[in-house]
Amino acid sequence: MPFAPPAGWCCKILADGASVRVVTPSGSTHQRIYATVKKIPKGRVTTYGTVARLAGFAGQARLVGYALSALPAGTALPWHRVINAQGRLSLERSSSGAGITQRLRLEAEGVTVDVSGRVSLSRYGWRLAATKTPRTRAI
Repeated sequence: MPFAPPAGWCCKILADGASVRVVTPSGSTHQRIYATVKKIPKGRVTTYGTVARLAGFAGQARLVGYALSALPAGTALPWHRVINAQGRLSLERSSSGAGITQRLRLEAEGVTVDVSGRVSLSRYGWRLAATKTPRTRAI
């Protein structure tokens, strides 16, 4: 009997064609990720893991990758501002040309990408410290 994911879920068929991995409910989960990515300012980058944590999915960086890969071509969402934890463009070796697009978009925003596809997270990393609500201390 073929596998059928529950309604509203997306799945990924692995290379052998027989294995199926259920990824996540696609609706509100992806929308939370997209809302987080939308907040990344121009000229800044952040990691898949940071987006996952801020969207409420700590430890699920791959989920962010799945959500971003589901975006339609020509989307206005700044997906190009999301890079891997080592500061590298994850799509750089992709045959789709998305890595070149990502590099060009980042450079157009003033982000320096070196020849190996690395961005300085210390220089261009998006920090939320200024936007967080300060903790109050009980007296």
